Amino acid sequence: MAQVRTTGGNLIMIVSLGILIAVELFGVALAAGWALAGLFEFGPIVGYVLMALFSGFAAYAMLNLMRRVIRYERVSQSG
Repeated sequence: MAQVRTTGGNLIMIVSLGILIAVELFGVALAAGWALAGLFEFGPIVGYVLMALFSGFAAYAMLNLMRRVIRYERVSQSG
């Protein structure tokens, strides 16, 4: 029976990619909610709701991206 080993370089690359893109996505989501609420003078409550809504979209995009990366990137090897 073949033993499966995790390749460290690919795993580190995937985790680093996830952290980098997650920080950027959530930063844009929070900034967009804050900016739109301020631009249209919606108030702080609507601003928080917009931030939460955009963060939900960012989480969904992050989940889909990481699923695709893990599917196509070789994380484990037989040997």
